[in-house]
Amino acid sequence: MLDLNDVALFVQVVRCGSFAEASRRLGVPPNTLSRRVQQLEAQLGTRLMQRSTRNLTLTGAGQVFLERCSGAVDGLMDAGHELLAVNLEPSGLVRVAAPADFLDFFAMEWLTGFLVAHPKVRVDFVLSDGRVDLIADRIDVAFRGGILEDSGLFARKVLDAGTDGLVASPAYIARRGVPATLQDLADHDCLVFGHPSGKATWRLAGPGDAPAEVQVSGRFSGNTVQALRKAALAGMGIALLPSTLSQRDLRAGLLVPVLAQYHRQGHGVHMVYPSKRYLPPAVSAFIDLVVDKMGAIEELPPDAGE
Repeated sequence: MLDLNDVALFVQVVRCGSFAEASRRLGVPPNTLSRRVQQLEAQLGTRLMQRSTRNLTLTGAGQVFLERCSGAVDGLMDAGHELLAVNLEPSGLVRVAAPADFLDFFAMEWLTGFLVAHPKVRVDFVLSDGRVDLIADRIDVAFRGGILEDSGLFARKVLDAGTDGLVASPAYIARRGVPATLQDLADHDCLVFGHPSGKATWRLAGPGDAPAEVQVSGRFSGNTVQALRKAALAGMGIALLPSTLSQRDLRAGLLVPVLAQYHRQGHGVHMVYPSKRYLPPAVSAFIDLVVDKMGAIEELPPDAGE
């Protein structure tokens, strides 16, 4: 007779994508997980997966077995989690990946209240505009702007799409003048995102939402929008920034609109995580905090994308 614990461990290892990640999430040593899967294979008389330290690939038999048993395993684990949930206290580390400017929108006071309410939880923010691999980088929750590209991730939109607008400092405008047309930007210093060449194509919607584009260049580029904002504030050129990031500086007169009739549509911000099932209580509590404070405009199941 098959050991149901071995079957459940097999399903979780596959869902985690590697023995190393399954070990981290389940709290079971990798060599123990490997031995238990080998025991299951011996009982079944067939190989279920090809594996290495960091990756695994299901065999044909393994894929069939996963499809047949995963539903039953989910049912058993759901029942167990429902019984245990009331007694589980959130604890441990929650690793959160977010854009570099995320804490401009996510109030530190919210985190203070969260940590007071859950004294056994630690939070580690990884702030970068680069995209991380949730499994490889051991990230529990990630916040992503733009179009979702990752399949297999559960997503919730927490900030709706805004618009990006052209801005510059009053000092830059006084020195270089105001561009009269979109094509005039080609003769200005423009602050380019993520292009070491200092060149980019800006595609914008103009009057009546008619699309237009212009080739721009400049002497400063950066891989975070905060870097571009700071460069604009320093008078280094014209930047194309999200309105949510620039509106405070515009109100204070530190930045001024440039060609305000042109804009670029944003894509909002999503909170993504590998699955809704079997999240550690600390991760579930953090997700609940985000939904409570920022709202969840819509939910997208895995593979939905935008």
